Amino acid sequence: MNTQENNQLIAEFMGYKVVDKPKVVNGENFFEYIDEDGKYTYCNSLLRYNYQWDWLMPVANEIIKSRDEQNANWYLTDLKYSLQTTNINFVYKAVVEFIKQNNNQ
Repeated sequence: MNTQENNQLIAEFMGYKVVDKPKVVNGENFFEYIDEDGKYTYCNSLLRYNYQWDWLMPVANEIIKSRDEQNANWYLTDLKYSLQTTNINFVYKAVVEFIKQNNNQ
């Protein structure tokens, strides 16, 4: 998966629902998402999980909150380790891997 697909995966994990097929505008895929606050339209390139902490940290927080610490698998351990590095690329990769594994279960 590429960065755009990974960002869409994260958005869906965070509760955004794609309500329509992507629309192509100026060569960019636009997705309409609905969350609890209303309807938003995001272009894949505008999803900033891969480079902005204020987008990524709520995802990491949600993952940690959603897990029972006593039953945590290595993906959660990997996420906690990546957070300690304070390297956004490591945290992003750990988040994506966790979501992929979580979706496969």
